[in-house]
Amino acid sequence: MSPKSATLSILFGALCMSFAALFVRLIENADGYQILFYRGFPQCAVVMLIACRARNISPVEFIKSIDRVDAFLGVAMCSAFSFYVFALLNTSVASALFILSIAPVVAAILAWAIIGERPSARTWTAIAISLLGVGIMVGAGAADGRLLGNIYALISASSFALMLVTARKSGKSDVMTGNFLGAGFAIILMGTLALTIGTGLAINTPDLLLSLGLGAFTIGLGIAFVAKGAPWLPSANVGVLVLLESVMSPVWVWILLGIAMESQEIIGGLLVLSAVMLLTQGMRASKRN
Repeated sequence: MSPKSATLSILFGALCMSFAALFVRLIENADGYQILFYRGFPQCAVVMLIACRARNISPVEFIKSIDRVDAFLGVAMCSAFSFYVFALLNTSVASALFILSIAPVVAAILAWAIIGERPSARTWTAIAISLLGVGIMVGAGAADGRLLGNIYALISASSFALMLVTARKSGKSDVMTGNFLGAGFAIILMGTLALTIGTGLAINTPDLLLSLGLGAFTIGLGIAFVAKGAPWLPSANVGVLVLLESVMSPVWVWILLGIAMESQEIIGGLLVLSAVMLLTQGMRASKRN
């Protein structure tokens, strides 16, 4: 695959994922437990099909290949998936997505603690800028009663960062199995919570279709195209390209639902995106050297 084709593939995948927030906002009655429960089934199916095709193995071989690292990745991704949805339900789309964008920065900190990769001066600068941006958004959310949702977004970003560092430490070529297990764990956990402390699993047809679409389209198809193009480009380039999700998600909600971004979200989001781009540019420079 040419670099141009790989770039277009990743951009299309990120564009698909950017509709996730809109889908969640369009759901009228289903709660977070129900959304995550029903979303998990098509996500498991699509991710398994993609992984089997990419690795040229059967579904049975895919299941047999699961190891302890995959299980840990699944737990981290289950946390990331779950808190992502609950963040969207409890704060603005812009705040949730921009806060989630700090995952690469958090990963740099965790890599220092877990793998011993000492952050460079550029990384520390990116960390400081991102913390300033997140602080602005969290502060605005606290004033508007959205603090809990912003905390959920921080937990989701940290869980995703932990997954990235664990995958890097283990030498995994991809995280498809962890993605599959994350969705599977979410089905079990959220189904249990829905039946015990929630309102059950019964939801209306439109909400069911939107929940299924979240798993099949925004995550399934999105990951398929990102995974297809990622091996053909430097990881730093991929990190910048997938930021399209964070940029476009609040735009779709604004255009189609009329929910505009607040000034603090725009300022904080620009700071976070700048920090991530600074970090990824630093990665690119280090690879050239």
